[in-house]
Amino acid sequence: MGLSRHDLRHHTYGDYRAWPEDFRYELIDGIAYAMSPAPSVSHQEVVLELSRQVAQALEESTCRLLIAPLDVRLPRGDEADEAIDTVVQPDLLVVCDSTKIDESGVRGAPDWIIEVLSPATAAHDQVRKRDLYERAGVREYWLVHPTDRIVIVYRLENGRYGRPDIAELTGEAAPQALPGVVIDWARVTRRL
Repeated sequence: MGLSRHDLRHHTYGDYRAWPEDFRYELIDGIAYAMSPAPSVSHQEVVLELSRQVAQALEESTCRLLIAPLDVRLPRGDEADEAIDTVVQPDLLVVCDSTKIDESGVRGAPDWIIEVLSPATAAHDQVRKRDLYERAGVREYWLVHPTDRIVIVYRLENGRYGRPDIAELTGEAAPQALPGVVIDWARVTRRL
């Protein structure tokens, strides 16, 4: 296969789908970025608890919670799937438009994305993916820092992410993109 940790050749979703299953990469503007090894137990516990709370809150909703690994294809226009050059796998995502979901994953911007940071992914998630999600039109993007016990929240305003809200993982937090969903941080952090 010959891919490195950060492959600068231009790739598409067509290339990506032909790679062996043990090659875990994300594509951003055609550049392949190797995904980190399996996440830590604390990372997984945070993802699990966030998933539990969001799933429960969305039980009667038409919005769907999905978790990694799942391909989120972010086309620039109406190009065919095989030509898309941006495919990511956020930790958690919520999609309220069911036409964006198919058997391959999601095509188009989710309404809400949560990334749980680890030292290996922090720069990638905070810089590259933040810019990508803004461009794609993700309404709300949360970066959860389990080690620092903070959350950084970006909300789309007039096509741009405004100044982020930064808060400690205490009390409760609710995404503006999904009324009725409330995250209880004490339940999320109890095992950290």
